[in-house]
Amino acid sequence: MQVIGLCRFSYPAYGGFQIEHETIEERRAYLYNPARLEERFRLFETTTLPCFKEQTDEDFQLLVVIGDCLPKPAFDRLHDLTTGMKQIRIIAREPKRQRLVMKEVLNAARENPDAPCLQFRHDDDDAVSVDFVERLRIALQDGKGLIEKNKTVAIDYNNGFLARFGPNGILAAPKFQPLLGVGLGMYVRGGCDLTIMNFSHYRMGNFMPVISYPDAPMWVRTLNQFNDSPHARKKSAELLPLTPEQEGEFIARFAIEQDAVRRVHGKA
Repeated sequence: MQVIGLCRFSYPAYGGFQIEHETIEERRAYLYNPARLEERFRLFETTTLPCFKEQTDEDFQLLVVIGDCLPKPAFDRLHDLTTGMKQIRIIAREPKRQRLVMKEVLNAARENPDAPCLQFRHDDDDAVSVDFVERLRIALQDGKGLIEKNKTVAIDYNNGFLARFGPNGILAAPKFQPLLGVGLGMYVRGGCDLTIMNFSHYRMGNFMPVISYPDAPMWVRTLNQFNDSPHARKKSAELLPLTPEQEGEFIARFAIEQDAVRRVHGKA
């Protein structure tokens, strides 16, 4: 079954952000602020790319949606970082309503709209476990009865970590949270044009059954200076340096190495 992921990378949409701007020019100025872009690139390089490079099931697509106005140096850097990853496709779109564009991108990527597919959403500053795609496929078997009776079914991995990355490495805390957005997938029946972007992630359980797995850490959500969520930017969770056991877990589960984090985030 086709597995399609969607990741916005500083796409200047109308709507879709909790930080609001009155004009698209103001939004571009905010998103393309050099300090913000630098943070996004460092997080993308140390969270998103390692975990998707090491997926145990390599049969998936990750659509990285950017604005067609992304500054060329940033576009070139994004292209260079993702070169060699056959699963990643960079898609440039002009600014439009966020949900409309993302739904169009996801549906256009379906090889056969009459066949079912699995979809997931991913933020450019987060990570999922290296067996995330594999486990999405396993969930289809676990939820066979639900899938036969419903056109959409959410698949939620609610166990993960909150973390901050910096020049001194990683501070983190274990976290259980349902329908967070990261580590969240959705089955879509063939012939159905709904996408995972039709729904606010935290309300998906209002519209479809949810298969929930709390068994293993499946995601890392970073807290950083430019989180779109004010709550995430101000979050006061007690994050601690990784223990040796957690350091090994970050490598094994997410392909995240502290030395790489220190190197990338320690750049001037």
